[in-house]
Amino acid sequence: MKRRLLTLLLALALIVSVAACAKKDAPAPTPVPGGESTPTPDNPPSSEAPGTAAPGAPEGAALKIVIVTSGSSIDDGSFNQDNYNGILAFIRNNPASTVTDVKSADIADSMNDVESVLADYDVIVLPGFQFADVSALAVENPEKRFILIDSDPSELDGQTVFDNIYAMTFKEQESGFFAGIAAALETKSEKVAVVNGIAYPSNVNYQFGFEAGVAYANAKLGTSAEVIEIAARAGQDVTGANVGGNYVQDFGDEATGKVIGTELIALGADVIFVAAGASGNGVFTAAKENGNVKVIGCDVDQYSDGVFAGGNIILTSGLKVMSINVERALDNIAAGTFKGGNYLLGADTDSTGFVSAEGRNQLSENTIANLASAYELVKTGVIVPPGNFTAGITVEDFPGLK
Repeated sequence: MKRRLLTLLLALALIVSVAACAKKDAPAPTPVPGGESTPTPDNPPSSEAPGTAAPGAPEGAALKIVIVTSGSSIDDGSFNQDNYNGILAFIRNNPASTVTDVKSADIADSMNDVESVLADYDVIVLPGFQFADVSALAVENPEKRFILIDSDPSELDGQTVFDNIYAMTFKEQESGFFAGIAAALETKSEKVAVVNGIAYPSNVNYQFGFEAGVAYANAKLGTSAEVIEIAARAGQDVTGANVGGNYVQDFGDEATGKVIGTELIALGADVIFVAAGASGNGVFTAAKENGNVKVIGCDVDQYSDGVFAGGNIILTSGLKVMSINVERALDNIAAGTFKGGNYLLGADTDSTGFVSAEGRNQLSENTIANLASAYELVKTGVIVPPGNFTAGITVEDFPGLK
């Protein structure tokens, strides 16, 4: 099904609302393709975010931090956990600081839960698109610092950049693109799939990037892989558009994740990219029970989660470098140099990638070589994989295929 991605609906402007000029690239760790992100001492936290320094910033290292999660908790082995690890890394260097984790019982209650804990903390870390509406709380509480991951703050009275919100979004379509290439090159059945949680922009980015990676491998690398989709599992993005794919509709539903994984395996998929938070653990279980299916992890290196009696199901993992960026934002708060802003991070700042480190993947040498080449093309802008709202690009005919 041909999906046009160039239509930016007015509803999107109200939901994801941030002007492109408000986005800046922020510093990120250095080698991502090998999955060995390391901070560089000469690359400190950015102090060049839009806006002025927020008033009343807590100075010194004794910060009271809370991370509010919903859908899955800080031990999901993926998205939330990586953000939590960034906080823990900061606390290791600033032991007077503390962190508390709060999990919403329902994603619909996410913002209510933030409001309920706000008074007790200096810094509120919010992983997920469901926290975009934090804008009003930020304006009402200028002394608080907010770190928002996977979304820009919602527009409020024409304002899209806030002095006390550090918002980071990622070009997940890039990591999805690498996952799609890997799947197409490694599949034996020539049938591959992607399983997602909820069709938030970041999740759809992974899906579209994966589909584009498969299309690229088919067009450029001699593969003939087919992306399997179950019509009943299609997702709707935040504008209501049908984006296809295989969506659990939840980030914490392992049972449904397993059902979808089992369905895809029955349809012949032998490589599955999983971008579904804790719901993805169910897909992992389905792959382990089958024994002949490989899974591509998401957000972080998930190789350790792939171990089972028959070996390891993890082929590689698509990376989104969040922890180091969370840590750097906290460093800025502690130093009193925090400035609000909205940052878009990708391969050009080594914030997206894939795992090729020895002993942490099962890719062939040929696949790693092709991925390394593709990474450089993406990093330098020669290839621009399509995302949920990438103007002018479709999965079927994005410039990388020409």
